[in-house]
Formats: sequence, C-alpha cells, structure tokens
Amino acid sequence: MSEVFNVEQIFGQNLFTLSKMKERLPKNVYKEVVKVMDQGGELSMDAANVVAKEMKDWAVEHGATHFTHWFQPLTGITAEKHDSFVAHPDEEGKMLTEFSGKELIKGEPDASSFPSGGLRATFEARGYTAWDITSPAFLKESTCGTILCIPTAFCSYTGEALDKKTPLLRSMEALSQQALRIVRLFGNTEATKVVASVGPEQEYFLVDKDLYMKRTDLMFAGRTLFGAPAPKGQEMEDHYFGVIRERVGAYMKDLNEELWKLGVTAKTQHNEVAPAQHELAPIYETANIAVDHNQIVMETMKRVAVKHSMRCLLHEKPYAGVNGSGKHNNWSITTDNGVNLLDPGETPNENIQFLLVLACIMKAVDTHADLLRQSASDVGNDHRLGANEAPPAIISIFLGEQLEDVVNQLIETGVATSVKEGGKLLTGVSTLPDFQKDATDRNRTSPFAFTGNKFEFRMVGSSDSIASPNTTLNAIVAEAFCEAADRLEKADNLEIAIHDLIKEYMTKHQRIIFNGDGYSDAWVEEAKRRGLPNIKSMIEAAGTITTEKAVKLFERFGIFTKVELESREEIIYETYAKTINIEALTMIDMAGKQIIPAVVKYTKMLADTINAVKEAGADASMQTELLGTVCEKLAAMQSALTELKDAEAQASKIGDAKEQAFYYKDTVRMIMEKLRTPADELEMIVDKNIWPIPTYGELMFEI
Repeated sequence: MSEVFNVEQIFGQNLFTLSKMKERLPKNVYKEVVKVMDQGGELSMDAANVVAKEMKDWAVEHGATHFTHWFQPLTGITAEKHDSFVAHPDEEGKMLTEFSGKELIKGEPDASSFPSGGLRATFEARGYTAWDITSPAFLKESTCGTILCIPTAFCSYTGEALDKKTPLLRSMEALSQQALRIVRLFGNTEATKVVASVGPEQEYFLVDKDLYMKRTDLMFAGRTLFGAPAPKGQEMEDHYFGVIRERVGAYMKDLNEELWKLGVTAKTQHNEVAPAQHELAPIYETANIAVDHNQIVMETMKRVAVKHSMRCLLHEKPYAGVNGSGKHNNWSITTDNGVNLLDPGETPNENIQFLLVLACIMKAVDTHADLLRQSASDVGNDHRLGANEAPPAIISIFLGEQLEDVVNQLIETGVATSVKEGGKLLTGVSTLPDFQKDATDRNRTSPFAFTGNKFEFRMVGSSDSIASPNTTLNAIVAEAFCEAADRLEKADNLEIAIHDLIKEYMTKHQRIIFNGDGYSDAWVEEAKRRGLPNIKSMIEAAGTITTEKAVKLFERFGIFTKVELESREEIIYETYAKTINIEALTMIDMAGKQIIPAVVKYTKMLADTINAVKEAGADASMQTELLGTVCEKLAAMQSALTELKDAEAQASKIGDAKEQAFYYKDTVRMIMEKLRTPADELEMIVDKNIWPIPTYGELMFEI
C-alpha cells in the first residue's frame, strides 16, 4: 500500500514564512519585520542581524550549505550566485558558519554582464541586489545541494533598475496610493493600502528527452524550425481536459509536491488543447509574490521534467499548426481590509464605487492600449497572438452582456435603472439540479476580459515574466485613479461629480469594449474603424514605451525614468535580433548537415531503383516522376539555404539595434519560411527511415 500523502504537512516546508519567523524571532524583531512589510521602511541593522542568523539556522537545519540573492534581470529569467555559509575556522580548527544582516539585505553581483540597454558599460561592473522583505526566502533543492534563496531587486551602481522586480514594486506602491484616494471618497478610512493580486495560468508542452535531443532546433531555439503536420493534431478536440497519461500524471504529481514545498499554491492541472500540451494554475497572490512564484513554477517544471526523462517546452509556439502556449494573467485589486474593488456585487448598476473603478480601467486600457500590447510582447508570442488560438494583437475589453448593458444605460441616459439577471439553467434531467447561471458568458478571444471579480489579461506569453504586464497594468490604472481623484477631491457635490465622471469616461472610452469574436476578420476592420491600434509584432511595439505619453506616465509615478525606458527599448531590439539570429543559424545547421544530406541519400536510392526497374524492362515513370519532385524541392531548399546564409552575413554588418531587428523581422524571417516550406514538403515524401529528425507525430504523441 502506497504511503498516504498529506499536502498540509509539506506545504511551505521549504519557505521561511512569517509563521516561522514568529516562532524563531524575538517579539520586538518580529514586530519590526511585520511593520516594514506592511508600511515600508528599513530594518535596523540589529534586527537584520537577528533575522539573518535565524534564517541561516533554519536553512542549515534543512541541509542548506549556501545562500544566494535570487533576482530577475532583464533576461526575463532568474539569476543566482551561490555563497556558502562557511566562515574562518576557530582556533581549534572547527568550521564555523555565519550569515550577517548586511549579507541578507545587500549583495553585489556583476551588473555589466546582464542586459542593460546601454545603462552600464562593460567596465562599469558594480550592481546591487536588495532584499524584497515582502517575498519569503525559500530553499531550492537541486544537484548543487540545498540553497537558501533570498528574493531581491537588482539595480545599477547609479540607481537605475536593471531587473523586472524593481519597477513592479514601484508600480504596486503607485497603484496603492492612488487607489486609496478612490476608496477614501467612498468613506473607507480603515484601509491603509490597496494590493494588486495576480493568478497566472501557466501552459506548457512536454516532450520525450531522447526525441528532444535529436532536435537541435528544440535545444537551441525552444521551438521546431522544421516539421510537417502529423496526420492527427488537435482537430478531434479529444486532448483538452482528457484523461491525463500515466507518464504525464507522474510528472504532475512530482511537480505539485515540489511546488507545494515552496509555498506555491498549485491548484489545477489538466490537458490543454494541443497534443502534449498541459496547464497548471495557482491561487492568486500579491503581485510581486505571484511574479516570484511564476518564475519558480517555470524553473521547477523544467527541472522535474528532466527527472522524468522529458523536457518541458515553454516557448509560445513550439509546433506549427497546433495551439501555442500562453499565460493568462488574472489581475485584481483589493484593500487590506478586504474590499475587492473589482467585485460588482449583486447589483452592479447601483455599486457606484465599482462603476467608477470600471470607468477608470476603461480609460486606462483605451489610453494605453499600445503599452498594454507591448507588455505582452516577446519573440515567441509573435507566432501566437491573433493566430485563432490566442487573443488578437488588438487590445479590447470584454465586459459581458450584464456589464455592457449597464455601461450602455449610463452612456445613453446617465442612469442604470436595471441589471440583466443570469436566470436558471434547466438541465432537463430529473436527477440533476437546476442552478443559477452567471449573468455573463466568457469570451476566450478577448485579450482583456472581465471574469466576475477580476480582469484576465490573456495575451501574456508562456515563457515571459509576468512582471512587465503587471507593472504596466498597475501604472496605467494608477494614472486613471489619480486623474479621477484630482477632480473628485475638489468637487463641491461629490455624488454628482462621480456620476458625471463615470458617464464621461464610459462615453469617451466605450470604443475599447468588444464582446464579439476577436478572431474574426470583421473585428480587425471594426477595430480599425474605431481607431484602436493593431500592433502585430514585438519590435513594432517596442517604441511605445518611449513615447512622450509613456515617459510622462512612468516618470510621474516614479516607476521608470526616461533613461530606463530607453534602455529597455534597446534591449527589446537586441533580444529580437539575437533570437532570430540563433534560429536562423540553427536552420542553416540542420538544413546543411542533416536534412539535405538525408534527401541526397534518398535521391540516390531512387536513382538506383529507377535503373534497376529499367534494366528489368519495366516502366519506371512513377519513380522517375518522384525523383524529379524530390530534386526540385531539394534545389529549392539549397537555394533558400544559400539565401539565408547571405542574409545572415548582411545582418551581422548592421550596427544599429533597431535597424538590425527590423532586418531580421522583414528579411531573415521571410527567408527562413522559404527554407522551411520545401523541407516540410520533403518530410512527407522521404523514406521515414532516412529522415534525420523526429517528426511532429513522434514529438507530440510519444509521451
């Protein structure tokens, strides 16, 4: 009989939680920690030394030998440098361990070797990591041993943010300050802050390790650069929510256990739409902790997959012709005394605070649709957005029938006197209960959908950090709250002023609401008529963060300086060019060393067969025609390969990052497709025993 597994016993065992601090710290130190977490400020060095000692002792008790400041540079992944707890031996030669408050609070990694977009020169190496006291330290167990990981922010010697977390924390404070002004208007004097909460759903693919190792494109680029469709894809709709295969189930079980130990609230698991695609979703958490935990989820997914002789693919589009992977970012805002500002209640038409918040969000999303689109941009997502599987590249808000009706009433008459009810769902089966329906259906084609008491930002890519979209969301909503509060706080008659502002904002920004099919061509035309931006690629979106409008927004709330924004634009161009460069070089390698030689071998077999058939006096016309077809496609491959090599050489000569990125987008990527097309056609013809790389059928179904 297998051992009974108890989630409650292991949950958070590798997390240095507040409850563990309460057990181990003196009362005065614990109170100081809680005060700093709730109200900001700095720990005294005396308190920091006590916390550091207890954190170290706890970690050592669990087998830790090293600690690291765990941070999130502009690579989009995490970084860590391990230092042992080892100190100088005592006089008797006995080894001592130590960890000081200074080491806890501040680290000094090399800042010049991470992307900085020109913020730091190569010789300017100093950077600092600073402890994020609101995100618990945790123990990472790996082949390196057990490492104490301390979540930190990362900035340069001159103070610029070099990471994803610092701007996020700044945006959370800005949102809290401005949202408090809104709730104060409605008499809430108890709340001391407003917290942005996030629950990111994580989609991913699994592939067998041995097959993965035979695909250099998966190893180097994270996606297949060649590959013909399998006879069966997702058209039967049998994988979505289907029975989880034994091998995948064993992986999910171990993944959950690892995440629960780290305090990650892994909640749901299921098969997704495409073969070999799956999803894990946690319970919502405070935004910065959710960002940390999502990075932990992605790291753990990859690590656990290795133990199961598999590899986890987080690329947004690892396989052509089937759905790619996203990361639905469920975002809400709640006061620290328990009021969800996005909860419409039973009668949203009478919930004036909710309607004001909704009007502000409509204004924010419409005003900064370009920034929101940019926040979900990465190279892989260019393959996914608008591809009849994900939201389109056009930003719009889905409110559903009930809220749209309320908005329309407010726009037309200034008063919403009624609200649509969901009614009863009649199952027609005597043994099944009839139940109340929600007043609104869902819309999976909407990029920004209201889903009851939160907004679901569906555009974010699977591999991307959720820090950027949440920083942008917090910032644009903070601005809308600020501008609303500036007007309302001066009003002689607050009730009338709120009423007028709600109507004004909803009328002016109603174009951003769309409840229909976001996949349709008709919506593209309608969005164009409405004047909504349609930004189709990552690098076309890059410039939106340095417009006068964007700089004013981010500098106003101290989230980014103009210099920090310019550096990030530069990094976007560099990242795009480097990524496509790697993909192009990988295609050149695979085509020249694997596919073309294999096809040449096949043509020799065909030629030998033709000669043998002719010598036997039989008709060899079919074989001759097949050989001609293969040689024609082989020639097309060779021609495209030569063209791609020339384009790569030309790209390397371009010095300007933006110009180079657009050259890769407009020229190199087109030639890559030109090379892929005949290769995929040849895969459907060439003897399977000769074809040199695993096919889509093997990759997606042999798991």
